[in-house]
Amino acid sequence: MKQGFFFLLCAAILSVCSCSSNTAPSQFRTKFDTSKGVFVIEVHRDWAPLGADRFYQLVKSGFYDDARFFRVVPGFVVQWGINKDPQVTAQWRGKEIADDPVKEANLVGYVSFATSGPNARTTQLFVNLANNMNLNSMGFAAFGRVIQGLDVVARLYAGYGERPQQNLIESQGNAYLQQNFPNLARVE
Repeated sequence: MKQGFFFLLCAAILSVCSCSSNTAPSQFRTKFDTSKGVFVIEVHRDWAPLGADRFYQLVKSGFYDDARFFRVVPGFVVQWGINKDPQVTAQWRGKEIADDPVKEANLVGYVSFATSGPNARTTQLFVNLANNMNLNSMGFAAFGRVIQGLDVVARLYAGYGERPQQNLIESQGNAYLQQNFPNLARVE
């Protein structure tokens, strides 16, 4: 990964040393440098271990580098997590993870994986911009929260609403977004 994209700050050095390359530390932080500023997510593996592990794997692999925040719905969520390259997206599409039990509520600033149904989480994430308690009963298990820069997340470009089509982002990558939705904020 290039300097300035993402970095992990492990809260417990011992847990980092004892975990496998695919298992997240019990707690860690990830910094996202975006075109609108910086925000930091603190992950708690005990909240949703499968989700935390997947996020850890994706960050370590550089998956979110140059990703666009393609769904921004003020008062609801900010969503991202489709790779800029359709070939990379395709590699992850069939790697669904099972659902975690919901232990933490979908409160303002909490981060969960998006899903298309039971046991179908892959790479897409969202930050709650409101207390979305209704998402708890739908199985959206928060695995972390924004501890710095929630104001940055709230300022991400929302002018396109839900118009970007996820299937076209997956099949065409950032080329589709740049051509049709050039004002989207991105991970730098």
